[in-house]
Amino acid sequence: MMIKVTLLIVTLTVACSVCISAEPIDRQALVTRHNVVLIEAHPREALQVGNGHFACTVDVTGLESFYGNAMSDWGWHMTPRSAAIQGAQLQLQMYPVQGRQVGFPTKAAGQAELYRYLRDNPHRFNLGHLGLRLIKADGSAGSIKDVTGVRQELDLWRGLITSHFTFDGQPVTVETSVHPDSDLIAVKVNSPLLGTGHLLFSLAFPYGDPGSAGGDFSHPLAHATTMKMHGTSRADFHRSMDSTQYDVSLAWEGSASLAQEKPHFYLLSPAAGTNQFGLRCRFEKAPDSSQLPDVAQTEAASAAGWKNFWTEGGAVDLSGSTDPRWMELERRIVLSQYLLAVQEAGSTPPQETGLFSNSWSGKFHLEMALWHEAQFALWNRWPLFQRALDWYPTILPGSLARAQEQGYTGARWPKEVGPNGVESPSGTNPLIIWQQPHLIFFAELDYRLHPSRATLEKWDKIVEATANFLASFATLNPATGKYDLEPPMRTVPENTPPMAAYNPTFELSYWRTGLRLAQQWRTRLGLPAKPEWDRVRENLAPLPQADGVYLMQEGMTDTYTKMNFEHPSLIGPLGLLPGDGVDPAVMKATVEKVISTWRWDHTWGWDFPMMAMAAARNGDPKLAIDALFNPSGRNNFLANGCSTGGPFPYFPSNGGLLYAIAFMAAGWDGAPKRPAPGFPADGTWHVRYENLSRAP
Repeated sequence: MMIKVTLLIVTLTVACSVCISAEPIDRQALVTRHNVVLIEAHPREALQVGNGHFACTVDVTGLESFYGNAMSDWGWHMTPRSAAIQGAQLQLQMYPVQGRQVGFPTKAAGQAELYRYLRDNPHRFNLGHLGLRLIKADGSAGSIKDVTGVRQELDLWRGLITSHFTFDGQPVTVETSVHPDSDLIAVKVNSPLLGTGHLLFSLAFPYGDPGSAGGDFSHPLAHATTMKMHGTSRADFHRSMDSTQYDVSLAWEGSASLAQEKPHFYLLSPAAGTNQFGLRCRFEKAPDSSQLPDVAQTEAASAAGWKNFWTEGGAVDLSGSTDPRWMELERRIVLSQYLLAVQEAGSTPPQETGLFSNSWSGKFHLEMALWHEAQFALWNRWPLFQRALDWYPTILPGSLARAQEQGYTGARWPKEVGPNGVESPSGTNPLIIWQQPHLIFFAELDYRLHPSRATLEKWDKIVEATANFLASFATLNPATGKYDLEPPMRTVPENTPPMAAYNPTFELSYWRTGLRLAQQWRTRLGLPAKPEWDRVRENLAPLPQADGVYLMQEGMTDTYTKMNFEHPSLIGPLGLLPGDGVDPAVMKATVEKVISTWRWDHTWGWDFPMMAMAAARNGDPKLAIDALFNPSGRNNFLANGCSTGGPFPYFPSNGGLLYAIAFMAAGWDGAPKRPAPGFPADGTWHVRYENLSRAP
């Protein structure tokens, strides 16, 4: 958030059917009218503060007193192998591929313990719980039910959570923020309970766990915590969990005593007479003896960082609209920007649930990187995307080796991985292929923002290796003279057995897009075209269709009756993608049929923005808006902006929404020559936007 980006800012003010004079958007007013206010406790509506690398999720007390966690992009743990699997190698399941046998890590039978271990490790973990210890007048422990009169507000403009509540008849106010350049949480508390022994601070460290909470407090002997005091107002903790080592520094402003309650649990008691108390807690990958910024410095840095974020990237203001849904759509847009900057702007691709909780042991799914982070490009926040993109070259050698082992050329990118890039075993994930063109798509987004020789050279090896794999994966069918995408594979919906997946519509179009862009990349570099890329692209099997509409894959004639659930990816080729291999008339009919026949309660959160983009690019902006408001329970955005579209919270929904909104506002290549071409032009939507980029 603190990285400054100098970009041409284009401001368009649109009254849909009537254009009015352009005026800069009042960004502070736009953002702060969507500040989140909570008046009761609910774990799913917990608020977060963070900087993209580190995030803290807090309960209504402003800390992790009853629920919440602190997670980072660097906090990973490996549990030791048991004696039974020490040194064991996973046996691969063999599949017939182009006349040879190829192994994939899809088999659990006969090796269940090893299979489970490799799925669980490495896993992201909860760095520690910083909370309030509330003690009633009678000496009993307070519960969340004893926290009354709650009013908690997230100030989006400053990245500050202010929590007001009453405990045992006394008021408590807590301010919570995270430093933009340090994994440090700062807390300021005001209450007459301070210094009475009834409001203390607790710091507790769990053992790393692959489960959703990321922490396990039931195995105190499995890890170690050592504490060292530095003067009277700072303590440093060294944490040791098997091969994982990290450090935590706790510093306070005021007189207090720190004591260990039990292993890994510490209590900080403010001195008698204290009414205000400041506390900072910094989580560190390696020991750091530098001074911790104080609370005031952290709050000021947070405010400056968030002001830069909100003023330098894109913005969309819908406040002039008469459609009654404008406020809710704008709320989702603003909160999604905040959440993804907090949760998903780290040095590795994000997991589905960001830094809120663990999903799939905290590992990330590389096919979903597009839905999480491509929006940063269209909203002109490229540096936040670049952080994760810098990780991909580190796994290029493994991706090259994977393709070679399977008999292909180029690089086969994995699907579900941790930071080491090692593919996690799964009955499904290693066979998914639609992430393969992503790196070419990302390179193109980069070049559109930064059209330079340096950008071309930065991506050259990755683009070439990716395109080489795309070309070698396709199989020439001697009967048709076409190149097919053959089993084993899992298509985007993942609802077809791997040996029954054949020429899926989305993948065929995306293969064409990837090979076309890769060839264009060579042209920009002044290199000759690769004939094998053109040969495959020009002769790929046609997108399968029947009765004037596209099918999910070749031969799937029950696409709209039996298989009309999971991702409707057949609409993606002329929506999210620019339409390589698409017949526009057939796709328009397909979009209309999908919206009327699909079982939307059996989909995922990013399917709705995908539908919106398909509707917009196929000339139906009213349907695009309706798609974003589909009443499915998979399309809800809670008070904190978190989506219910998958494992909770499901941030691909938020990322997909942002990509779709930029697409609908700034347009796409070949879009109609009018402002906000993806919004209805009937006068009900007034779309003002700044600093958005056109989509491919």
